[in-house]
Amino acid sequence: MLPKYSLDKSKIKILLLEGIHKSAVDFFFANGYTNVESLSGSPDDNTLISKIKDVSIIGIRSRTEITADVLNKAPKLFAIGCFSIGTNQVDGRTARLMGIPVFNAPFSNTRSVAELVIAECILLMRNIPVKNAAAHRGQWLKSASNSFEVRGKNLGIIGYGHIGSQVSILAEALGMNVYYYDIAKKLSLGKAVACSSLEELLAVAHLVTLHVPETPLTRNMIGEKELGLMRRGSCLINASRGSVVNVTALVSALKSEHILGAALDVFPEEPVSSGDTFVSDLRMFDNVILSPHVGGSTTEAQENIGTEVAEKLVKYSDTGDTIGATNFVQISLQPNRNAQRFLHIHRNEPGLLKEVNYVFTSKGINIAAEYLQTDADVGYVIIDTESKLDSSIIKELRSIEGTIRVRMLY
Repeated sequence: MLPKYSLDKSKIKILLLEGIHKSAVDFFFANGYTNVESLSGSPDDNTLISKIKDVSIIGIRSRTEITADVLNKAPKLFAIGCFSIGTNQVDGRTARLMGIPVFNAPFSNTRSVAELVIAECILLMRNIPVKNAAAHRGQWLKSASNSFEVRGKNLGIIGYGHIGSQVSILAEALGMNVYYYDIAKKLSLGKAVACSSLEELLAVAHLVTLHVPETPLTRNMIGEKELGLMRRGSCLINASRGSVVNVTALVSALKSEHILGAALDVFPEEPVSSGDTFVSDLRMFDNVILSPHVGGSTTEAQENIGTEVAEKLVKYSDTGDTIGATNFVQISLQPNRNAQRFLHIHRNEPGLLKEVNYVFTSKGINIAAEYLQTDADVGYVIIDTESKLDSSIIKELRSIEGTIRVRMLY
């Protein structure tokens, strides 16, 4: 067996921000990563830049923004973990061009969000928000007016991905008729019916729930026109992204009573911290449920997210595996402890891989395994060699013109 170059994990500094669940810290420690700093809040830009300069792996949630300026101040950073579904808080393109993959947690909080949406469906259809607000003011609105069972009602799901499909299953179990619209063709679960257009879905649904990412296509996708296409007396739920719903148009639809009620967990502008005031025109309506972006904020979800993202970061650090990265080419190779493993990230230019290989073949070293993936800008190759090289070879690999990042794992 070849002598191994051992990755010194104590030198890999990990910074976790925004009170990421301790399950992440536990996972890092269990895998030999002990240089972990965990902070409860999101630092300001100056503090973040000061802290990140020596960090190899950073973990954030939704408030911390990793901009190009921050990335340029982080020479040792080689991986970013977003302990959330979204990754919009990271300049993913700049990170990719710097050879830094970004990982997220697309699955772990799907159940939590889906359960909240189903609860809001029932509360809105029973007009509970209005009755609750009245009771707090001493009024007793014991009436069946605008109060309906969800059984037999049509639920329209916009975005039939991880969360939307979970909502579909739960809604059908309650006896609801499920319709969905997605720009990509999806397999219908249960008796769910795919709609051919957004307009078709809006016209048929008693309740509409949004589960789409933030993109140029989804920005203000629910505006005055779309709200007008919804049934009079229907309800709207948004637990996706704040930019998806035009709040001004929704306010008008609520004032005219065309929309019976709404529930929003996300907003175009949200307070930075819990001490800041939440400002929204929707606060004037008793028939609107407002929650502070907590769709995935359950103990179970946060624990699962902590483990899911930490596992991806450890796997990348240990083996070079980028499966699950949102901004990077996907490579996965099993560990090969009988060889040395090198990671080489470079500009996608003709002949560059030949130069990488020459560093080894010129020394008579056999390449035992090699796997390359590229996109328009970046190439990423994992190389296993039957070698006895020390870390000095890193200098040779870095000297190749077009090299972005090099690591030797073992």
